[in-house]
Amino acid sequence: MNTTFMKHATTPSSHQPTVRLKSTFWKHYQELIAQEVLPYQWAVMSDETGVSMADDPGGNNEFGREKSHVLANLRIAAGLETGEHYGFPFQDTDLYKWIEAAAYIMRQREEPQLRRLVDSAIDLIAKAQCSDGYLDSFIQITAPTRRFARLRESHELYTMGHFIEAAVACHESTGYDKALNVAIRMADCIDRAFGPEDGKIHGSDGHPEIELALSRLYEVTGEQRYIDLARYLLDVRGQDPDFYDRQDKADGSKPFIPGMSQFPKSYYQAAEPIREQKHADGHAVRVGYLCTGLANVARLTGDAELADVARRLWDDIIRKRMYITGNVGSTRVGESFTYDYDLPNETMYGESCASVSMAFFARSMMNLQPAGLYGDIVEKELFNGALAGMSLDGKHFFYVNPLEADPQASAIDGNPDRHHVLCQRADWFGCACCPSNIARLIASVEDYIYTTKLSHNGDILTIYSSQFIANSASFEDGIAVDQRSDFPWNGHIEYSISVPAAATSVDFAIRIPQWSQSEASAVVSVDGSVIDATPGIDGFVHVSVASGATVHIECDVDMRVKLMEASTRVRHDIGKVAVMRGPIVFCAEEADNQGPLWLHRISVDSWAKMLETNKVDEHYDEDLLDGVEVISMPDQMRTLSSTEDDLYQPVSNDTDSETSFADSRLTLIPYYSWANRGRGRMQVWFDSNR
Repeated sequence: MNTTFMKHATTPSSHQPTVRLKSTFWKHYQELIAQEVLPYQWAVMSDETGVSMADDPGGNNEFGREKSHVLANLRIAAGLETGEHYGFPFQDTDLYKWIEAAAYIMRQREEPQLRRLVDSAIDLIAKAQCSDGYLDSFIQITAPTRRFARLRESHELYTMGHFIEAAVACHESTGYDKALNVAIRMADCIDRAFGPEDGKIHGSDGHPEIELALSRLYEVTGEQRYIDLARYLLDVRGQDPDFYDRQDKADGSKPFIPGMSQFPKSYYQAAEPIREQKHADGHAVRVGYLCTGLANVARLTGDAELADVARRLWDDIIRKRMYITGNVGSTRVGESFTYDYDLPNETMYGESCASVSMAFFARSMMNLQPAGLYGDIVEKELFNGALAGMSLDGKHFFYVNPLEADPQASAIDGNPDRHHVLCQRADWFGCACCPSNIARLIASVEDYIYTTKLSHNGDILTIYSSQFIANSASFEDGIAVDQRSDFPWNGHIEYSISVPAAATSVDFAIRIPQWSQSEASAVVSVDGSVIDATPGIDGFVHVSVASGATVHIECDVDMRVKLMEASTRVRHDIGKVAVMRGPIVFCAEEADNQGPLWLHRISVDSWAKMLETNKVDEHYDEDLLDGVEVISMPDQMRTLSSTEDDLYQPVSNDTDSETSFADSRLTLIPYYSWANRGRGRMQVWFDSNR
């Protein structure tokens, strides 16, 4: 059992540094969140703007796709209006995640109009809350006598958990405690209803979330009951595999979400006790939220066994079940994981929320026991899996993120197994969990840059810099860090670290990304002298900064264009290669290339020579897709068969036949930026000559 994480505390919420973004890339995105994304989402949730909603990717369209109705639902629950609930049982959470995103934006800048909207939303939520602290507009409007009666599908704790997270964000970011008071009343309501004592409910929500929310609430309140309840809700999961079935039978009424009972218990991570689970099975977002809660509770309680479970599930996902872009979830059926190495590209799911949840999980693991591999995954999600879920205008969204797309296959009269794969982002969804989830991740990106390890008396021992995001940061001990770069387009990063004389010396650790550890590794210099940049077992290079000193560090990471191949256990990618530069996965669109894209083949054998002779062109185009790096390379292209040709024919040995390859050129853009120029085919993995 590994107990290393218990030796020193990592950053509690009260020790978070004050970080000001300077990154051109991320400041642009946070500006987009503030000026476009949040106002647009508010207008949609207020039913003030008409939207065209895509079919539900999971196939559940019975909850309506004409409007959001989130704020109206809460007004009805508060008794301010009359009417019926509209939308999914968890519709409230769209607003709660929006509030959380807004709170993060408001800590960076003055936003009076945004503050007024947040205040009005919290006032409404407080009015809708029941006198005992319960709040769920769906149950309050449609089934007030059925509280906590069908936990498999009701999402009650999931919904309240999202508000608790929003309230903590408001408290930490703005000092505004009205939301926190509502959250405390919620948590107390849940604590009275759930627990090991006789008369309480001995089960948990079918959708994990409350566990991580309660751990965050504990950090800001210090209330022991909340972390005890979080651990109980983790441990009770799977202890009684028949719990949900018995609840449904006892309820005896119409299901809240028809068909949910047909999924296996592993879908809810309830097939076995959490401490015995070895695989990341079931609904991908649920797994991500559950694991985030696991890591948080393990850190806050010193529970080494839970920490081992979190590491075990982490390894299972990262080593066997994650796409190159960081997306997870291989099938639309249950939006779920399937089995090891099953990673299809064109029928995959890769929900945007699942990528966001993996960023949360990685950050929680970094706080549990700092290691570069966790920073690698945060980076992968930020620049690929999660970011791809939102359009460049901030007003259109992907629910599903494929690695291969074809408008013909996704069309109504195309392949039903690929109808969930959109080739253009939608205005909104009936199940709109992803838009505000992406917003809250981007709005809080500065929280993912640093992790501190503290001594037992609270002094900073180590500052881990796990993300190359330009910023200026001030820490509680008066330590100041200034990070400068044009990442992700340029791999030169500079740091200035100042430690006041009154503070103890500090170990400053810089993550060396996994993608910069082969062949030419990073080059690091301290005050002009090059040092050994071989990362330690934790994936970081460590530099000591003495009390009263200011140290200047320069770090150059390997930004060469690389061809990537998958494990040979991934049958879908056998004989194929993908292209990466730094942390970014690239793709090809038909907007830039001769199609069909599946005819292109990249020559691995001549790759080194193409690099040496500068035939692989990479350049930054400020006028394309809000400014992106573009890669252009020689490749080969099969001849497209005539429609008059036989569908099948003997293989020809004639090198001059119509099936031979012609020289061509392939142009690639960052994966996150695809589908911003209309519908068209897209592809990440390409045939190679191996």
